[in-house]
Amino acid sequence: MAASSKTTSKAASKKVPAKKVPAKKAAKAPAKGASKTVPAKRAPAKKAAKAPAKAPTSKSPAEKERETRAKAAAAARAKAAKEREAKAKVAAAAKAKAAKEREARARAVEKEREAKAKAAAAARAKAAKEREARARAAQREREAKAKAAARAREVARKAREKAAVEAKRQRELEAKKRAVEAERLRKLREIERRESEERKRQERREAEERKRQEALERKMHSKPYAEDVAFLAELRALLEETRASTMHQIDIAESEANEMLVDRERLEYDDEDGTGAASDIQRDQLKEFATTLRTKVDEIDVALARVADGSYGRCDGCYEPISQARLRAQLPVFTCVSCRAAV
Repeated sequence: MAASSKTTSKAASKKVPAKKVPAKKAAKAPAKGASKTVPAKRAPAKKAAKAPAKAPTSKSPAEKERETRAKAAAAARAKAAKEREAKAKVAAAAKAKAAKEREARARAVEKEREAKAKAAAAARAKAAKEREARARAAQREREAKAKAAARAREVARKAREKAAVEAKRQRELEAKKRAVEAERLRKLREIERRESEERKRQERREAEERKRQEALERKMHSKPYAEDVAFLAELRALLEETRASTMHQIDIAESEANEMLVDRERLEYDDEDGTGAASDIQRDQLKEFATTLRTKVDEIDVALARVADGSYGRCDGCYEPISQARLRAQLPVFTCVSCRAAV
């Protein structure tokens, strides 16, 4: 039994620190909530204190020790709560006192500020009066200095005007000389510039004329269809065919004109009805038509000669190539449509 009591007492002594932690926490917790949380914590302590009285059985020393410690903890919590309440009241009283003191200090500061403001206003008014007096004195001094300076400036101005008039006269003479010299130089430069521009224009005209002559020379000796041998052969055949048909028309016209001349000599016409005159006109027309056809034959010969050397198809007016369609449609042709329309 002794051994068991020792073990229980040791166990109780070991377990007590574990139970002290909630008691300390409960004691510290009401510090935040002041006196409001204290009555709620006291009830468990009283119940814990009264609970052992109801137990009919005897208590072990460890339980008794625990109850004693619980009662002590409850008493400590109650005491801590009372202390917190007292501290809260003291703190509230201190806060009220501090508020009153702050209010008193604020009133004192306000009074002091008003006194300082009045003193500052008086000082500003005094300073303003002093500044005004100094300003009037400075104004009078400036006016006196300004009058003296004005007299000095007037004297200096007259001297400057006299010197300026003389300098102006001298400058005008020099300016006239420079203007005459500048005008002479300007005229010389203008003459040189015009001569230079004229030389440049003449050089450009000569260069353009040389280029135009060279281009015209190339066009005058150009052979637009020299490489198209088949087309030249086609033109040669068309020209020869046209020449043959034209010669046939010349023979017919000349033979008809000769027949009409023979008929006029053989037959006697009645000149009163104008038959002889009409016959002469018709014969002249046939002769003129034959002459026109011979001119065309000469042109065809020229065209054939140009076909031979490859220059046929070049316009005699602008020396540009004549279109193949025009060369085929009109035989012979030596001008393009534009040059023909300009004639």
